Amino acid sequence: MSDESQKLVYIMHDGGDKAEKVLTGFAVANIGLSMENEVTIILMGEATRLAYKGYGETVHSLDRMPLDKLMRDFLDLGGKILICLPCIKSRKVDPSMLVEGVEPTTGTVVNDAIVEADKVIGW
Repeated sequence: MSDESQKLVYIMHDGGDKAEKVLTGFAVANIGLSMENEVTIILMGEATRLAYKGYGETVHSLDRMPLDKLMRDFLDLGGKILICLPCIKSRKVDPSMLVEGVEPTTGTVVNDAIVEADKVIGW
């Protein structure tokens, strides 16, 4: 992280039923990485579905690449995706059902990420 870079945290709550919003959030987060910022996306509630294996292929809009490509690019560029562990447990989702690189986490880790961030963006 350079002296000018920042720690950015994007918190997402919406699922693929709001494809344009979700895809725009991941696109902006990818741009944040390309600007040499440290970027973390936190998936909570319905947004946890975005990290299920195979789900990202179904989320797309007319003018944007599918979510699975945006998510893979984000992770490959060094972005971090945290997913609410209680949220996936309540949906009976095992961590093995998640896209590789997504980290199930607790509220403590989420709060630490928020406290350490320079900017927190609700998406």
